[in-house]
Amino acid sequence: MPRYSPSYAGQPLAQAQAGLPKVRHVGTDAVWRALALGWRDFQANPTQLIFLAIIYPVIGLIAAGAAAGRDMMPIIWPLLSGFALVGPFAALGIYELSRRREAGQDPSWVDAFAVLRSPSISSILALGVMLLAIFVAWLFTARAIYDTTFAGMPPAASIGEFLRQVLETSAGWRLAILGNLTGLVFAAVVLSLTVISFPLLLDRPVGAGVALRTSLQAVVTNPLPMALWGLTVAVILVVASIPVFVGLAVAVPVLGHATWHLYRAVVPH
Repeated sequence: MPRYSPSYAGQPLAQAQAGLPKVRHVGTDAVWRALALGWRDFQANPTQLIFLAIIYPVIGLIAAGAAAGRDMMPIIWPLLSGFALVGPFAALGIYELSRRREAGQDPSWVDAFAVLRSPSISSILALGVMLLAIFVAWLFTARAIYDTTFAGMPPAASIGEFLRQVLETSAGWRLAILGNLTGLVFAAVVLSLTVISFPLLLDRPVGAGVALRTSLQAVVTNPLPMALWGLTVAVILVVASIPVFVGLAVAVPVLGHATWHLYRAVVPH
């Protein structure tokens, strides 16, 4: 397996952590350019990304099957949509492939595992645990919203009956509105914390705190482009999920590559 070759080779860790990396202003065109470059990267090496991308739809299908019971039915949608909250961590290998292509290398799928030898692996794992905690908090919150809005109503015996309750009752509409607004808050928090942090940890030997603060600074500096990016990601994931999640096999790696290029546009070399 090739040796991990970060762009900051030879730079002392203390020096790298001396201050936040420079964050620059970008326009909304940076989002479309990142997507175009992400698509280019995917086209260049599509077969080596299959095993990475297929994990996402498989997990979604397994989760849907596991949640088909009556007690779990109310959190089927929060469970499936919540996987997007841990997507930035799941896409680490894809960021690494784009990083190597940017450096002029010709990566293979084996290089995706080079993240395990990153000098920042401990910080990467710490942020991964953070995302898992946010995901669990989202599930508990979604269940609490359901229990509050549907208090006193008998549980649905099937998915069809559950959908009827959601779409044809006032409690169901309250659940949909409040649940989606709450989910939007969780998604915005994850976007702000991770849009820059994971790529930055792969690119430079910074700590988790520096990575998180840089990501927040990038969002504050570029609110409109980052909002557009979050909306674009959400729309692509929803559309890709419609054909039994099969479209995620393309959407996830493309978005992963695009995330790297958006990072590079905001945080220059």
